[in-house]
Amino acid sequence: MSELTLISSHKRQLKPLVQAALENELRLLEAGIRRTEKRLSQFETKYRLSTAEFIRKYENDALDENLELAEWIGEQRMLTRLLEKRETLREVRFEN
Repeated sequence: MSELTLISSHKRQLKPLVQAALENELRLLEAGIRRTEKRLSQFETKYRLSTAEFIRKYENDALDENLELAEWIGEQRMLTRLLEKRETLREVRFEN
């Protein structure tokens, strides 16, 4: 567990500001996740292959590399990072 203390010289309360910023970031992450999932779905439809199966074949060198397949890998990695960030932000709790 990580802990963070914020201190400001301004009299304005930080908690509502930080909460709003985190909520906005979550909305942006959700939009990014939807876009990335849509792109992955397009690859799956085009190649008639699930992303999981594609990754397995790719890692076993069963596919010829090309730019589009590299993009597919990139989209999968992006989705993983976005999901991890979303989970981290969803777990943030305020003590007071």
